[in-house]
Amino acid sequence: MAEKPQPESFQLDHTKVKAPYVRFIDTEHGPNGDVISNYDLRLVQPNANAIPTGGLHTIEHMLAVLMRERITGYIDCSPFGCRTGFHLLTWGEHSTEEVAKALKESLEFIANEATWDDVPATTIESCGNYRDHSLFTAKQWSRDILAEGISSDPFVRKTV
Repeated sequence: MAEKPQPESFQLDHTKVKAPYVRFIDTEHGPNGDVISNYDLRLVQPNANAIPTGGLHTIEHMLAVLMRERITGYIDCSPFGCRTGFHLLTWGEHSTEEVAKALKESLEFIANEATWDDVPATTIESCGNYRDHSLFTAKQWSRDILAEGISSDPFVRKTV
């Protein structure tokens, strides 16, 4: 029987990483030479903490705009089910330093400047769970994450 394919993140030893960090996961190459890169944007330490759903949902909506403004070739930024961070998908390749700086700038905006008017897609028409948002929680977690520093390396603290 053939071995089942396993997502790369299932092979990562979550006890060895030091969040918050940005980690390059892998690239996929399309039949026409297109390159899609996948990054692990880990905001909190796995198995030590998890961002509450309302705050994570609001961070997700805000990153959809803020990271798109900062990363050329942005495709998507989707939360992990464990609520410790996000997958970022991009066309082409970016350094982890570039992605970490974009993430830091985005979290700084959320923590220090964002108002409810800055949170996109929070209506019944534009969101599948529009009642489950918390800007207060998103701001507090963004402050806490920034206080730890965003590293461009998952194993050695190299804050940007």
